[in-house]
Amino acid sequence: MGRAHAGADSTAAGTQPDLQMLAAGLSGTTASVRELLLALSAGFTLPGPLPATLESREDLGVIIETAKESGLLSEDGRVVGTVQHALLTGTPDAHLHALQRELVDKVLSAGLPFTDLARELARGGLHDARVAAELERAAAVVVDTDPRLAADLFAEALLAGADELDKAAQRAQAAAAIGELDTAGQLVDRLLAMPDPPGLLLGVDVAASVWSQRGMLARGADTYSWLGKERLGSSAPLAAVAMAGSGDLAMAEAVLEANRMSGSPTLLAVSLSLTGQGLRQTLGPEPQLGLPDLIRASDMMNAAGTVIPMPETPAALAALCALHGGEPALAETILRSALTAGQGGDPARPRHFLLLAWSLMHRDNADEARLAINEALKTNPWNLPPRDAFLHAALDVGLARRGGDVHELVVAWDRAREAMMHVSVDLFNLLPWGELMISAARLRETPKAAHYLSAVPELLERLGNPPLWGVPVHWAGVEAALLAEDPAGLAPHAAALVRASEHSHLASVLARGGRAWVSVLAGRFEASDVEAAARGLAAVGMPWEGARLAGHAAAHADERRDMVKLLACARDIHPPASGGTAPGIPQQVAATDPPPETRADAAGLSAREREVARLLLEGKTYREIGEAIYISHRTAEHHVARMRRRLGAESRSELLSRLRIALAEGYPDREHPPEPPLGPPRIP
Repeated sequence: MGRAHAGADSTAAGTQPDLQMLAAGLSGTTASVRELLLALSAGFTLPGPLPATLESREDLGVIIETAKESGLLSEDGRVVGTVQHALLTGTPDAHLHALQRELVDKVLSAGLPFTDLARELARGGLHDARVAAELERAAAVVVDTDPRLAADLFAEALLAGADELDKAAQRAQAAAAIGELDTAGQLVDRLLAMPDPPGLLLGVDVAASVWSQRGMLARGADTYSWLGKERLGSSAPLAAVAMAGSGDLAMAEAVLEANRMSGSPTLLAVSLSLTGQGLRQTLGPEPQLGLPDLIRASDMMNAAGTVIPMPETPAALAALCALHGGEPALAETILRSALTAGQGGDPARPRHFLLLAWSLMHRDNADEARLAINEALKTNPWNLPPRDAFLHAALDVGLARRGGDVHELVVAWDRAREAMMHVSVDLFNLLPWGELMISAARLRETPKAAHYLSAVPELLERLGNPPLWGVPVHWAGVEAALLAEDPAGLAPHAAALVRASEHSHLASVLARGGRAWVSVLAGRFEASDVEAAARGLAAVGMPWEGARLAGHAAAHADERRDMVKLLACARDIHPPASGGTAPGIPQQVAATDPPPETRADAAGLSAREREVARLLLEGKTYREIGEAIYISHRTAEHHVARMRRRLGAESRSELLSRLRIALAEGYPDREHPPEPPLGPPRIP
C-alpha cells in the first residue's frame, strides 16, 4: 500500500537495476496510465473509488485497457507488484500522501468499511487523524475480547499519529492481557501522573491487576485508595477484592457501601457485584453464605465472555473459598468450568490451572496435578508472573513432601525460597504459605522463612481472624509445630481451630486430627479415635494427611489388632501405588513388606541403612559402625555410599544434612542446633 508495505515486497521486486529499468519503462507510458497505476498503488480500487481527476475523464475505460494491454495491470485490477513498488518508491511523499488523504475522504463520504484500509495506510506511513481515530475505535471494540489484535491496532494508530496518552489506559489493558506487564505498568504510570488523565478508572483497574500479578496486591489496593471511593463506580467490587485481600476490610466495606450497583444489570455488572458481596460474606461469621455468591459470580463471568483487568477472577476466589472450606472437588468443578469458558482470558489461564493442580493434589491425585501444572506452564508464551510462579513453587514443594522424596523436597524448597522473595502475603495466597510453613519445619528451615511467615498471622489479625480463611493456616501451624516438637508454637493454632469449630466443619475436623496426632506422638492413643480422625480428614479432601496419621499410629500401636485396624484404615483412604504403601506407614508394620534388612522407608532408606545413618550422625567411623551392629566396616561403607546416591548428596556434609532431614530426629546441626528436649505437646 504505502512505502512500508511496498518495501516488504522489495525482495520479490528484483535488484535495483531492475527497478531502474521499470522506472524508465513507466516514463514512456502516457501520463494518464501512470496516474491510474499510481492511484491504484496508493490504495484506490477499480471500479472505484478513484481520484477526481480520473473519475471525470471520459476515456477512463481506454486508459484502463491500455494499462492492461501493456502488462502493467492485471485483469482483476491489481497493479503488478514490481510496478507498484517502483511507483511508490519513486513518488514524492507529499504527492503520495495527498492521494491517500483523498482516498480517505472518498471512503468516509461513501460510508465504506475503513478499518483494513486504515491499517494499510498507517503501516505505509500516512499520518492522518482520521486513520488514527478509526484504528483506535476498532481497537476499543475488541480490547475486551481479542487483546492481541487490539494491541496491534493501537500500535498502528500511533504510527498514524495518534496521541500516545489519549488511549493509554486501553493500550495498557491490551498489553497486560498479552503478558506485557512491564509495558502496561509503564503506560499506567505515565497516565496516573497526568493532572486530568483520560480513561482514569480503567487505568487504575489495569494498575491493580498488574500489581496483583506481581504478587503485590496491597499496592493495587493503594491505587484504588488513591483514586478515592467516590470515583470507583462500577470498579468498586474490584477495589474491594484488592483491599480485603490485602487486609483492609473496613475500607473494602466502605467502598462497597458507597458504590452499590445502580446501572444496567448486565452479566458483567452482576458478576462483579456478586464477587464483592460474596467475598465480604466469606470474611464474616457465616462464611458458608459467601461461596454460593462467588460461584454465581463465576458463572456470570463465564457467560459474559469478556476479559477485563481484575486483581482476582471470580473463579479463582470461589475455588479458593472451596479449598479453604475443605471442598477440593467443588473447587475443581468451578475451575474446569472457568477454563472451558476462558474466564479472564490468557492471563488467568495459568492461575486457574495451578489452582486446579492444588485441588487435585489435595484429592491425592499427584499425576493429574502435575498434568495441570504442565498446562499452566505451556498456556502462554510468556513466563509466569511472580504471583503464579510462587503458587507453582509451592505446588512443587507440596507434591514432593507428599511423595516422600527428600532430595526432590530439598530442591523444590530451594526454588520456593527464591519465589517467596518476589511476593507479599495476601489473603489469596495463604494456602501456599501454609504448605511452605509445614515444609520449612520438615526441613529444619523455619528460621530462613520466619520473616515471611510472620506476615500471615498479622494479615489474619487485621481481618478479624476470619474462620474460613484462617483454618488451613492454623492446621499448617499445627503440623509445623508437631514436626518441630514445639508445644508453645502449637497452642495458638490449636486454640484457633477449636474456636473456629463453632463456624466451620473443617475446623472441627482438623482440631480432632490435631488432638489425634498429639496423642499418637505422646504414645497414649485409642485406635478408634485415631481412625475416626483419619477418616474425617479424608472426608474433607485430605486423604494423604489422614493416611499419614493412621499409618504413623499403626507403627506405634501396642496391640497387633490395633496395628492391623489402623493399617487397613490408612490403605482404605489412601490406596498405595503399585509396590508402595500409604503415606506414614512404616514398612516394618506392612505385612507384605520385604525383610527388615532391605525394607525402604519414605526417604528411600532400608531399616539397616537407618541404623547405619544414626551411627554415622553420632560421629562413628565405619569400623565403629560395623562393631556396633555386627557388620564389616566395608559393608558399612557400602551402605553409606548407597545412601549418598539415593539422597542425591554430592559431599559428606551434604549427606549428613539430608540424613538429619530423612531421620527427622534432631541430630546435631552446626547451623541450627536443636532446642532442649520438649515434653509431648498438648492441644485443647
